[in-house]
Amino acid sequence: MTGTRIGKVVVTPVAFRDPPLLNVAGVHEPWALRSIIEVEAETGLLGLGEGYGDLDSLADLNAAAPMLEGLDPFDLNGLRDRISLALFGTTEAGADFPRTGGRRLNVAFGAFEVAFLDLQARILGLPLHALLGGAVRQAVPYSAYLFYKFARHHGDPGYPADDWGEVLTHAQMVDETRRMIDESGFTSIKLKGGVFEPEYEIETLQALRTAFPGYPLRIDPNGGWSVATTLRVLPKLDGLLEYLEDPTSTLAEMGEVAKHASMPLATNMVTTEWGHFRETLDRNAVQVILSDHHYWGGLRATQQLAHMGRVFGLGISMHSNSHLGISLAAMTHVGMTLPNLTYAADTHYPWQQDEVIQGGKLRFNAGSLAPPPGPGLGVTLDRTALAALHHNYLNTGIRRRDDASEMRKHVPGFNPARPRF
Repeated sequence: MTGTRIGKVVVTPVAFRDPPLLNVAGVHEPWALRSIIEVEAETGLLGLGEGYGDLDSLADLNAAAPMLEGLDPFDLNGLRDRISLALFGTTEAGADFPRTGGRRLNVAFGAFEVAFLDLQARILGLPLHALLGGAVRQAVPYSAYLFYKFARHHGDPGYPADDWGEVLTHAQMVDETRRMIDESGFTSIKLKGGVFEPEYEIETLQALRTAFPGYPLRIDPNGGWSVATTLRVLPKLDGLLEYLEDPTSTLAEMGEVAKHASMPLATNMVTTEWGHFRETLDRNAVQVILSDHHYWGGLRATQQLAHMGRVFGLGISMHSNSHLGISLAAMTHVGMTLPNLTYAADTHYPWQQDEVIQGGKLRFNAGSLAPPPGPGLGVTLDRTALAALHHNYLNTGIRRRDDASEMRKHVPGFNPARPRF
């Protein structure tokens, strides 16, 4: 291979401010957790990645990190084998699929693979999308990702309240949307649902349709509706949505809804691993898969998923969780290479105030993001910001995301069980 070897791998947990965004599981805590991954070659070149920051994910990343030293940065098969050895004591060679721990391995591999690919591209002096096969578009479209929300977190999280304010009414949601579109130019709209009765959320969608005619709309109840409830409200959604995302919680339930739905069904919940494909297709359970390189197994896996979409006639977009700029840059680079990125991708990024990359937050233009210029991902760590966000992590006391417990501070007795409606 190159003769260049990995000299050091560092995993740094961070915590950054997150608004009180409502969802079927409860409400976001004041701090979101992520991990920042640095893979340094013996030459001093650095590759960056970003992954989950909960205790279980960090344990896997830290178990694998020392085993990656000495690897050629272009040896992605070796990367996967060493991670598998660290987590399970065996490599994948000859293993059937699906296998026990498949998602766990994909999460760890995906986090390190981005850093390895970033390093590869920097060694070659190429933008990462060129290494992934070349761009098929000039920028990646993203959607305005809307949430009902409280005005502020319960108690004092140690930082000022966000300036978005309370969003619980239809009019407030229209105002939230208008601000997000004015600031970033988004041309499609997604509403996080599962918070209120479906009829109320559909009224919100109707208010958005009136305020923003021609904008594609979607809603994501995160499995908060039963099959019966979904079938009851489907007529009210006819002609309103470009797709309905995860109204129910299982492949079987989604397959039942799909028999009656006039719009495509999308998912980031029921088809999340390669082993789910057969049942997904047999049931015609979903027509759009929202990829997420953090749990599908990285950027090349995202490309493989998009190819599967082309083979089986499935739409492709991208899912998001609370994240920083390294993840957004990675999403954008891979999105540049997907011929069938059928729908604008999701991103929580407009909700995030903190950043860990030099130059501050990346900026959308007309609702799209072009890859940051330069080799690799095109982003560089801000060491001062990294230290500050790591300090946050050490002092927040949050180690696993728990929206339900946070919600009980606002609504005692809150029950996150699904379906809610």
